[in-house]
Amino acid sequence: MRTVGVIGAGQMGSGISQTIAQNGIKVLLSDVDIALAEKAKVGIEKALTKLVGRGKITPAEATAALSRITPVADYAPMADADLIIEAATEKEEIKRKIFEAAGKVLRADAILASNTSSIPITRMATSSPDPARFIGLHFFNPVPIMGLIEVIPGLATAKDTVARTRMFAESLGKQVVLAEDEPCFVVNRILLPMINEAVFVLGQGTASIADIDKGCRLGLNHPMGPLELADFVGLDTCLDIVRVLYNTTGDSKYRPAPLLMKYVEAGWLGRKTGRGFYDYTGDAPVPTR
Repeated sequence: MRTVGVIGAGQMGSGISQTIAQNGIKVLLSDVDIALAEKAKVGIEKALTKLVGRGKITPAEATAALSRITPVADYAPMADADLIIEAATEKEEIKRKIFEAAGKVLRADAILASNTSSIPITRMATSSPDPARFIGLHFFNPVPIMGLIEVIPGLATAKDTVARTRMFAESLGKQVVLAEDEPCFVVNRILLPMINEAVFVLGQGTASIADIDKGCRLGLNHPMGPLELADFVGLDTCLDIVRVLYNTTGDSKYRPAPLLMKYVEAGWLGRKTGRGFYDYTGDAPVPTR
């Protein structure tokens, strides 16, 4: 692929854009306002500069990667893209509006993909111009570091679309997991119930934040405890994903933990707000309870 459109210039969209650009592909980056896309490019420049400082890439490679990213004010320039990736917030109604708008400029042989981490692909494909060319392409955060991409075909996704998408993902140096179109796919279908259960354990007073995370780090050999990881992902995002799993399956075992909902209602969303299960306002994270 020569040109990829990325819709959504937040943490995920920025990481996706950086990764694609570092692998020699042009990126058209958009958001609700071009100023947000331009701000994201500045952030990507800082990330590339850090990589240069660590000796991971050369100054010339950083300059070349940055030159391949072009912020755009609307979707019109994406008519030249071989692939358009939606990387917006995990809200189905927002994603559907993006698919409808992007579909108006989608080239007849181009692919429209969603970076959703939980929402069924078959269901969202109804908002695309051609479900045969619609697919799930789930990157993991932080995208430049994480070596995995989930590729999720919907019921109507063509085999050629799957093959081309997989080839693109592997061209970025990533490993691919091919998942069926079930709620939360593979990784989050396993991960989010664990995080949700950790919040239940905390809410029931079984153990403290520090001990829950210590138990999982040492007892399960995980690099991060589930509550620390939830803060990293964003508690609002975790809640959105758990709700998709619960509402789509109707299985009560996936009901959101009341304490998770309470933290989100309080605006304690994790690292991005400075407080979640840990307080990040000081020199080091401190458990909030």
